[in-house]
Amino acid sequence: MAPPSADGLKVIILGGGIAGLTTALALTKFAPPGKVPKIDIYEIRPEPAVIGGAVNLTPNALRMLDYLGCLQIMKDRDYGKTIDYLEVFDVYSGKLAESSFRGPEGKGVGDPPYKALRITRGDALKAVLAAVDAQENITMTCGKRTVRIDEQPDNVTIHFDDGESATAELLMGCDGIHSVVRLKHVEPERKATYSGVANAFGFAPIEKDFKVHFECTAINFARRGMLLTSYYNTKMDSVYVGGLMQVPDVGSRDGWKSVGADADKTRQSLLDRFGDAKIPCIVPLIEKAEDFFLWPVYTLTKYGKWSTDRVMLLGDAAHAMPPQGESTGIVFEDTVLFSRCLTRWIEKGRPGPNLREPFEAYEALRKKRIEVAFDESKNVVSTVSDAGWFGHTLKTYIVPWFLWFTHGYREKHFREDVTTSDIKY
Repeated sequence: MAPPSADGLKVIILGGGIAGLTTALALTKFAPPGKVPKIDIYEIRPEPAVIGGAVNLTPNALRMLDYLGCLQIMKDRDYGKTIDYLEVFDVYSGKLAESSFRGPEGKGVGDPPYKALRITRGDALKAVLAAVDAQENITMTCGKRTVRIDEQPDNVTIHFDDGESATAELLMGCDGIHSVVRLKHVEPERKATYSGVANAFGFAPIEKDFKVHFECTAINFARRGMLLTSYYNTKMDSVYVGGLMQVPDVGSRDGWKSVGADADKTRQSLLDRFGDAKIPCIVPLIEKAEDFFLWPVYTLTKYGKWSTDRVMLLGDAAHAMPPQGESTGIVFEDTVLFSRCLTRWIEKGRPGPNLREPFEAYEALRKKRIEVAFDESKNVVSTVSDAGWFGHTLKTYIVPWFLWFTHGYREKHFREDVTTSDIKY
Protein backbone atom coordinates (compact mmCIF):
# COMPACT_ATOMS: atom_id res chain seq x y z
CA MET A 1 0.00 0.00 0.00
CA ALA A 2 0.98 3.64 -0.42
CA PRO A 3 3.60 5.06 1.95
CA PRO A 4 2.90 8.37 3.71
CA SER A 5 3.24 11.44 1.49
CA ALA A 6 5.79 14.12 2.26
CA ASP A 7 3.01 16.71 2.66
CA GLY A 8 0.48 14.34 4.21
CA LEU A 9 -1.03 15.24 7.58
CA LYS A 10 0.78 13.94 10.66
CA VAL A 11 -1.74 12.16 12.88
CA ILE A 12 -1.55 10.53 16.31
CA ILE A 13 -4.30 8.12 17.36
CA LEU A 14 -4.58 7.15 21.02
CA GLY A 15 -6.24 3.76 21.32
CA GLY A 16 -5.43 0.54 19.49
CA GLY A 17 -8.90 -0.96 19.67
CA ILE A 18 -11.48 -1.23 16.92
CA ALA A 19 -12.17 2.53 16.90
CA GLY A 20 -8.53 3.59 16.61
CA LEU A 21 -7.67 1.01 13.97
CA THR A 22 -10.65 1.73 11.73
CA THR A 23 -9.98 5.47 12.09
CA ALA A 24 -6.46 4.91 10.78
CA LEU A 25 -7.81 2.88 7.86
CA ALA A 26 -10.48 5.46 7.01
CA LEU A 27 -8.04 8.38 7.14
CA THR A 28 -5.81 6.43 4.76
CA LYS A 29 -8.59 5.27 2.44
CA PHE A 30 -10.14 8.72 1.98
CA ALA A 31 -6.88 10.68 1.77
CA PRO A 32 -6.56 12.80 -1.39
CA PRO A 33 -4.04 11.50 -3.97
CA GLY A 34 -0.50 12.41 -2.99
CA LYS A 35 -1.53 13.38 0.56
CA VAL A 36 -1.51 10.08 2.43
CA PRO A 37 -1.23 10.85 6.18
CA LYS A 38 1.52 9.58 8.48
CA ILE A 39 -0.39 7.87 11.30
CA ASP A 40 1.06 6.70 14.60
CA ILE A 41 -1.22 4.65 16.88
CA TYR A 42 -0.40 4.33 20.59
CA GLU A 43 -2.05 1.70 22.77
CA ILE A 44 -1.81 1.56 26.56
CA ARG A 45 -2.01 -2.25 26.74
CA PRO A 46 1.12 -4.35 26.12
CA GLU A 47 -0.68 -5.87 23.10
CA PRO A 48 -4.05 -5.40 21.37
CA ALA A 49 -6.92 -6.84 23.44
CA VAL A 50 -8.36 -9.68 21.35
CA ILE A 51 -10.83 -10.75 24.05
CA GLY A 52 -14.46 -9.93 24.73
CA GLY A 53 -17.93 -11.02 23.73
CA ALA A 54 -19.59 -11.32 20.34
CA VAL A 55 -21.04 -8.36 18.46
CA ASN A 56 -23.62 -8.13 15.69
CA LEU A 57 -22.33 -6.23 12.67
CA THR A 58 -25.36 -4.86 10.84
CA PRO A 59 -25.52 -4.37 7.03
CA ASN A 60 -24.30 -0.78 7.16
CA ALA A 61 -21.39 -1.80 9.41
CA LEU A 62 -20.37 -4.56 6.97
CA ARG A 63 -20.59 -2.12 4.06
CA MET A 64 -18.06 0.15 5.77
CA LEU A 65 -15.76 -2.73 6.72
CA ASP A 66 -15.86 -3.91 3.12
CA TYR A 67 -14.86 -0.44 1.92
CA LEU A 68 -11.98 -0.34 4.43
CA GLY A 69 -10.67 -3.73 3.29
CA CYS A 70 -11.56 -5.69 6.44
CA LEU A 71 -14.61 -7.72 5.41
CA GLN A 72 -12.75 -9.83 2.84
CA ILE A 73 -10.19 -10.72 5.50
CA MET A 74 -13.03 -11.88 7.76
CA LYS A 75 -14.39 -14.03 4.93
CA ASP A 76 -10.98 -15.45 4.02
CA ARG A 77 -10.35 -16.42 7.64
CA ASP A 78 -13.89 -17.74 8.15
CA TYR A 79 -14.57 -15.33 11.01
CA GLY A 80 -18.13 -14.95 12.27
CA LYS A 81 -21.54 -16.35 11.34
CA THR A 82 -23.87 -14.72 8.81
CA ILE A 83 -27.16 -13.71 10.41
CA ASP A 84 -30.29 -13.74 8.22
CA TYR A 85 -32.58 -12.56 10.98
CA LEU A 86 -32.69 -12.00 14.71
CA GLU A 87 -35.42 -13.77 16.68
CA VAL A 88 -37.04 -12.39 19.84
CA PHE A 89 -38.39 -14.71 22.53
CA ASP A 90 -40.13 -14.53 25.86
CA VAL A 91 -38.44 -17.27 27.92
CA TYR A 92 -41.80 -18.22 29.43
CA SER A 93 -44.09 -18.29 26.39
CA GLY A 94 -41.94 -18.60 23.25
CA LYS A 95 -41.29 -16.55 20.12
CA LEU A 96 -42.53 -12.96 19.97
CA ALA A 97 -41.07 -11.50 16.77
CA GLU A 98 -38.08 -11.31 14.45
CA SER A 99 -35.99 -8.60 12.82
CA SER A 100 -34.75 -9.49 9.35
CA PHE A 101 -31.55 -8.63 7.49
CA ARG A 102 -32.59 -10.56 4.36
CA GLY A 103 -33.93 -7.66 2.31
CA PRO A 104 -36.65 -7.87 -0.36
CA GLU A 105 -34.90 -10.58 -2.41
CA GLY A 106 -33.42 -12.58 0.47
CA LYS A 107 -29.84 -11.57 -0.40
CA GLY A 108 -29.41 -8.80 2.13
CA VAL A 109 -30.05 -5.07 2.51
CA GLY A 110 -28.76 -2.32 0.22
CA ASP A 111 -26.91 -2.25 -3.10
CA PRO A 112 -24.76 -4.27 -3.05
CA PRO A 113 -26.68 -6.28 -0.42
CA TYR A 114 -25.31 -7.19 3.00
CA LYS A 115 -26.89 -9.25 5.77
CA ALA A 116 -25.47 -9.20 9.31
CA LEU A 117 -22.52 -10.96 10.93
CA ARG A 118 -22.19 -12.18 14.50
CA ILE A 119 -18.48 -12.21 15.31
CA THR A 120 -16.33 -12.21 18.42
CA ARG A 121 -14.69 -8.92 19.26
CA GLY A 122 -11.35 -10.70 19.14
CA ASP A 123 -11.82 -11.98 15.59
CA ALA A 124 -13.13 -8.60 14.41
CA LEU A 125 -10.07 -6.89 15.87
CA LYS A 126 -7.68 -9.43 14.34
CA ALA A 127 -9.17 -8.81 10.89
CA VAL A 128 -8.86 -5.04 11.25
CA LEU A 129 -5.29 -5.42 12.56
CA ALA A 130 -4.41 -7.42 9.45
CA ALA A 131 -5.76 -4.62 7.25
CA VAL A 132 -3.75 -2.05 9.24
CA ASP A 133 -0.57 -4.12 8.98
CA ALA A 134 -0.81 -3.87 5.18
CA GLN A 135 -0.60 -0.05 5.28
CA GLU A 136 2.89 1.47 5.04
CA ASN A 137 1.73 4.80 6.46
CA ILE A 138 0.43 3.37 9.76
CA THR A 139 2.56 2.32 12.74
CA MET A 140 1.32 0.98 16.07
CA THR A 141 3.16 1.01 19.39
CA CYS A 142 1.81 -0.79 22.46
CA GLY A 143 2.56 -0.30 26.14
CA LYS A 144 2.48 3.52 26.01
CA ARG A 145 0.70 5.32 28.85
CA THR A 146 -0.12 8.99 28.21
CA VAL A 147 0.41 11.31 31.17
CA ARG A 148 0.08 14.76 29.59
CA ILE A 149 -1.24 16.42 26.44
CA ASP A 150 0.08 19.81 25.28
CA GLU A 151 -1.79 21.56 22.48
CA GLN A 152 -0.19 24.47 20.65
CA PRO A 153 -1.58 26.62 17.78
CA ASP A 154 0.20 24.52 15.14
CA ASN A 155 0.61 21.08 16.76
CA VAL A 156 -0.23 18.81 19.69
CA THR A 157 2.22 16.76 21.77
CA ILE A 158 1.50 13.76 23.96
CA HIS A 159 3.88 12.79 26.77
CA PHE A 160 4.27 9.22 27.98
CA ASP A 161 5.16 7.89 31.42
CA ASP A 162 8.46 6.52 30.09
CA GLY A 163 9.67 10.06 29.35
CA GLU A 164 9.14 9.88 25.60
CA SER A 165 6.76 12.09 23.60
CA ALA A 166 5.15 12.34 20.17
CA THR A 167 4.00 15.37 18.18
CA ALA A 168 1.52 15.69 15.31
CA GLU A 169 -0.84 18.13 13.65
CA LEU A 170 -3.91 16.13 14.71
CA LEU A 171 -4.63 13.98 17.76
CA MET A 172 -7.52 11.49 17.62
CA GLY A 173 -8.89 10.25 20.95
CA CYS A 174 -10.15 6.73 20.17
CA ASP A 175 -9.33 5.36 23.61
CA GLY A 176 -12.75 4.32 24.86
CA ILE A 177 -15.15 5.42 27.54
CA HIS A 178 -12.42 6.11 30.13
CA SER A 179 -10.56 8.15 27.50
CA VAL A 180 -7.32 9.78 28.63
CA VAL A 181 -7.69 12.31 25.82
CA ARG A 182 -11.08 13.41 27.13
CA LEU A 183 -10.19 13.28 30.84
CA LYS A 184 -6.80 14.99 30.54
CA HIS A 185 -7.54 17.49 27.80
CA VAL A 186 -10.87 17.85 25.98
CA GLU A 187 -13.38 17.76 28.84
CA PRO A 188 -11.90 16.52 32.16
CA GLU A 189 -15.13 16.97 34.10
CA ARG A 190 -17.10 14.64 31.83
CA LYS A 191 -16.57 11.32 33.54
CA ALA A 192 -18.15 7.96 32.82
CA THR A 193 -20.95 6.76 35.09
CA TYR A 194 -22.36 3.28 35.62
CA SER A 195 -25.57 2.75 33.64
CA GLY A 196 -27.15 0.40 36.15
CA VAL A 197 -26.83 -2.66 33.91
CA ALA A 198 -24.01 -5.12 33.32
CA ASN A 199 -23.24 -7.70 30.65
CA ALA A 200 -22.42 -11.26 31.75
CA PHE A 201 -21.04 -13.31 28.86
CA GLY A 202 -19.41 -16.63 28.05
CA PHE A 203 -19.19 -19.23 25.27
CA ALA A 204 -20.97 -22.59 25.48
CA PRO A 205 -19.50 -25.47 23.45
CA ILE A 206 -22.28 -27.74 22.17
CA GLU A 207 -22.57 -31.17 20.59
CA LYS A 208 -24.04 -31.70 17.11
CA ASP A 209 -27.27 -33.13 18.53
CA PHE A 210 -27.78 -30.27 21.02
CA LYS A 211 -31.11 -28.61 20.25
CA VAL A 212 -31.42 -24.83 20.35
CA HIS A 213 -34.59 -22.80 19.86
CA PHE A 214 -33.18 -20.30 17.34
CA GLU A 215 -31.92 -20.38 13.74
CA CYS A 216 -28.95 -17.98 14.04
CA THR A 217 -29.29 -15.58 16.93
CA ALA A 218 -31.92 -14.80 19.57
CA ILE A 219 -32.80 -12.22 22.19
CA ASN A 220 -34.57 -13.86 25.13
CA PHE A 221 -36.49 -11.62 27.52
CA ALA A 222 -37.16 -12.56 31.14
CA ARG A 223 -38.51 -10.69 34.12
CA ARG A 224 -35.00 -9.92 35.38
CA GLY A 225 -32.99 -9.27 32.26
CA MET A 226 -32.32 -10.20 28.66
CA LEU A 227 -30.23 -13.15 27.47
CA LEU A 228 -28.61 -13.18 24.04
CA THR A 229 -27.93 -16.62 22.57
CA SER A 230 -26.18 -16.79 19.22
CA TYR A 231 -23.91 -18.80 16.96
CA TYR A 232 -20.77 -16.86 16.12
CA ASN A 233 -18.89 -19.22 13.78
CA THR A 234 -19.76 -21.28 10.71
CA LYS A 235 -19.11 -24.58 12.52
CA MET A 236 -21.97 -23.76 14.91
CA ASP A 237 -20.20 -25.78 17.60
CA SER A 238 -20.45 -23.07 20.25
CA VAL A 239 -23.07 -20.56 21.38
CA TYR A 240 -22.36 -17.08 22.68
CA VAL A 241 -24.35 -16.54 25.87
CA GLY A 242 -24.65 -12.93 27.04
CA GLY A 243 -26.94 -11.63 29.77
CA LEU A 244 -27.75 -7.92 30.01
CA MET A 245 -29.24 -7.26 33.42
CA GLN A 246 -29.70 -4.80 36.26
CA VAL A 247 -26.83 -5.11 38.77
CA PRO A 248 -26.06 -2.88 41.80
CA ASP A 249 -23.01 -0.64 41.42
CA VAL A 250 -19.87 -2.10 42.96
CA GLY A 251 -18.45 1.38 43.38
CA SER A 252 -15.11 1.30 41.58
CA ARG A 253 -13.44 -0.06 38.45
CA ASP A 254 -11.17 -2.26 40.60
CA GLY A 255 -14.22 -3.58 42.41
CA TRP A 256 -15.86 -4.45 39.10
CA LYS A 257 -12.70 -6.26 37.98
CA SER A 258 -12.82 -8.41 41.10
CA VAL A 259 -16.52 -9.19 40.80
CA GLY A 260 -16.32 -9.70 37.05
CA ALA A 261 -13.56 -12.28 37.36
CA ASP A 262 -15.69 -14.58 39.58
CA ALA A 263 -17.07 -16.84 36.82
CA ASP A 264 -18.99 -19.17 39.15
CA LYS A 265 -20.78 -16.28 40.81
CA THR A 266 -21.65 -14.79 37.42
CA ARG A 267 -23.03 -18.12 36.21
CA GLN A 268 -25.15 -18.49 39.33
CA SER A 269 -26.51 -14.97 38.89
CA LEU A 270 -27.66 -15.88 35.37
CA LEU A 271 -29.23 -19.12 36.62
CA ASP A 272 -31.07 -17.16 39.31
CA ARG A 273 -32.48 -14.82 36.65
CA PHE A 274 -33.17 -17.24 33.78
CA GLY A 275 -33.41 -20.58 35.57
CA ASP A 276 -37.23 -20.61 35.39
CA ALA A 277 -37.21 -20.33 31.57
CA LYS A 278 -39.62 -22.67 29.77
CA ILE A 279 -37.34 -22.81 26.70
CA PRO A 280 -35.47 -26.11 27.28
CA CYS A 281 -31.97 -25.09 26.13
CA ILE A 282 -31.61 -21.87 28.16
CA VAL A 283 -30.43 -23.42 31.43
CA PRO A 284 -28.09 -25.99 29.78
CA LEU A 285 -26.46 -23.23 27.72
CA ILE A 286 -25.77 -21.18 30.86
CA GLU A 287 -24.39 -24.29 32.58
CA LYS A 288 -22.18 -25.18 29.61
CA ALA A 289 -20.79 -21.69 29.07
CA GLU A 290 -17.07 -21.25 29.72
CA ASP A 291 -14.97 -18.21 30.60
CA PHE A 292 -17.89 -16.26 32.07
CA PHE A 293 -17.15 -12.63 32.76
CA LEU A 294 -19.25 -9.77 34.14
CA TRP A 295 -18.68 -6.42 32.43
CA PRO A 296 -20.29 -3.19 33.74
CA VAL A 297 -21.87 -0.94 31.10
CA TYR A 298 -20.69 2.64 31.55
CA THR A 299 -22.13 5.66 29.80
CA LEU A 300 -21.40 9.34 29.23
CA THR A 301 -23.85 12.24 29.33
CA LYS A 302 -25.87 12.77 26.17
CA TYR A 303 -24.32 16.16 25.48
CA GLY A 304 -20.64 16.96 25.72
CA LYS A 305 -17.56 18.44 24.10
CA TRP A 306 -15.94 16.37 21.36
CA SER A 307 -13.03 18.51 20.25
CA THR A 308 -10.56 21.36 20.70
CA ASP A 309 -8.65 23.09 17.88
CA ARG A 310 -6.45 20.07 17.06
CA VAL A 311 -7.92 17.18 19.07
CA MET A 312 -11.00 15.12 18.20
CA LEU A 313 -12.74 12.35 20.16
CA LEU A 314 -14.37 9.47 18.28
CA GLY A 315 -16.44 6.47 19.34
CA ASP A 316 -16.97 5.73 23.03
CA ALA A 317 -14.46 8.42 23.99
CA ALA A 318 -16.98 10.98 22.69
CA HIS A 319 -20.39 9.40 23.21
CA ALA A 320 -20.38 6.05 25.03
CA MET A 321 -23.88 4.72 25.64
CA PRO A 322 -25.52 1.43 26.64
CA PRO A 323 -25.78 -1.11 23.79
CA GLN A 324 -28.66 -0.38 21.41
CA GLY A 325 -28.04 -2.90 18.64
CA GLU A 326 -25.67 -0.89 16.45
CA SER A 327 -22.93 0.30 18.81
CA THR A 328 -20.04 -1.03 16.71
CA GLY A 329 -21.59 0.28 13.50
CA ILE A 330 -21.88 3.73 15.05
CA VAL A 331 -18.13 3.71 15.69
CA PHE A 332 -17.46 2.81 12.05
CA GLU A 333 -19.75 5.63 10.92
CA ASP A 334 -17.77 8.04 13.10
CA THR A 335 -14.49 7.04 11.49
CA VAL A 336 -15.74 7.23 7.91
CA LEU A 337 -17.66 10.50 8.22
CA PHE A 338 -14.87 12.24 10.12
CA SER A 339 -12.30 11.10 7.56
CA ARG A 340 -14.44 12.41 4.71
CA CYS A 341 -14.80 15.81 6.40
CA LEU A 342 -11.06 15.99 7.00
CA THR A 343 -10.36 15.04 3.38
CA ARG A 344 -12.70 17.77 2.14
CA TRP A 345 -10.81 20.30 4.27
CA ILE A 346 -7.50 19.14 2.78
CA GLU A 347 -8.94 19.38 -0.74
CA LYS A 348 -9.98 22.96 0.01
CA GLY A 349 -6.34 23.81 0.79
CA ARG A 350 -6.48 23.36 4.59
CA PRO A 351 -8.04 26.79 5.29
CA GLY A 352 -7.78 28.38 8.72
CA PRO A 353 -5.11 28.35 11.46
CA ASN A 354 -6.22 24.99 12.88
CA LEU A 355 -8.75 22.16 12.32
CA ARG A 356 -11.88 23.86 13.63
CA GLU A 357 -13.51 23.98 10.20
CA PRO A 358 -13.53 20.21 9.48
CA PHE A 359 -14.24 19.48 13.15
CA GLU A 360 -17.34 21.70 13.09
CA ALA A 361 -18.47 20.19 9.79
CA TYR A 362 -18.22 16.70 11.28
CA GLU A 363 -19.99 17.58 14.52
CA ALA A 364 -22.83 19.32 12.65
CA LEU A 365 -23.21 16.17 10.57
CA ARG A 366 -22.98 13.69 13.43
CA LYS A 367 -24.40 14.98 16.70
CA LYS A 368 -28.08 14.63 15.83
CA ARG A 369 -27.63 10.96 14.92
CA ILE A 370 -25.78 10.32 18.18
CA GLU A 371 -28.51 12.02 20.20
CA VAL A 372 -31.10 9.71 18.61
CA ALA A 373 -28.91 6.70 19.43
CA PHE A 374 -28.65 7.87 23.05
CA ASP A 375 -32.43 7.92 23.32
CA GLU A 376 -32.61 4.42 21.82
CA SER A 377 -30.10 3.15 24.37
CA LYS A 378 -32.29 4.40 27.23
CA ASN A 379 -35.06 2.16 25.94
CA VAL A 380 -32.69 -0.81 26.11
CA VAL A 381 -31.81 -0.09 29.75
CA SER A 382 -35.48 0.11 30.74
CA THR A 383 -36.27 -3.06 28.77
CA VAL A 384 -33.63 -5.19 30.53
CA SER A 385 -34.25 -3.79 34.02
CA ASP A 386 -36.00 -5.94 36.61
CA ALA A 387 -39.78 -6.07 36.22
CA GLY A 388 -42.69 -7.74 37.96
CA TRP A 389 -45.21 -10.03 36.31
CA PHE A 390 -47.34 -7.19 34.93
CA GLY A 391 -44.37 -5.14 33.71
CA HIS A 392 -42.87 -8.13 31.92
CA THR A 393 -46.19 -9.11 30.36
CA LEU A 394 -46.58 -5.57 29.06
CA LYS A 395 -43.08 -5.82 27.60
CA THR A 396 -44.03 -8.93 25.60
CA TYR A 397 -46.71 -6.87 23.85
CA ILE A 398 -44.66 -3.70 23.39
CA VAL A 399 -41.48 -5.30 21.94
CA PRO A 400 -43.13 -6.87 18.85
CA TRP A 401 -45.07 -3.67 18.20
CA PHE A 402 -41.88 -1.59 18.55
CA LEU A 403 -39.99 -3.80 16.08
CA TRP A 404 -42.83 -3.53 13.57
CA PHE A 405 -43.19 0.24 14.04
CA THR A 406 -39.44 0.93 13.67
CA HIS A 407 -38.80 -1.53 10.83
CA GLY A 408 -38.76 1.17 8.15
CA TYR A 409 -36.35 3.36 10.13
CA ARG A 410 -33.93 0.47 10.71
CA GLU A 411 -34.12 -0.65 7.08
CA LYS A 412 -33.37 2.87 5.88
CA HIS A 413 -30.37 3.10 8.16
CA PHE A 414 -29.10 -0.35 7.09
CA ARG A 415 -29.20 0.83 3.46
CA GLU A 416 -27.33 4.05 4.12
CA ASP A 417 -23.86 4.25 2.63
CA VAL A 418 -21.87 6.84 4.57
CA THR A 419 -18.89 6.33 2.27
CA THR A 420 -20.78 8.26 -0.44
CA SER A 421 -23.59 10.13 1.35
CA ASP A 422 -23.80 13.92 1.31
CA ILE A 423 -21.66 15.31 4.13
CA LYS A 424 -22.94 18.86 3.56
CA TYR A 425 -19.42 20.31 3.54
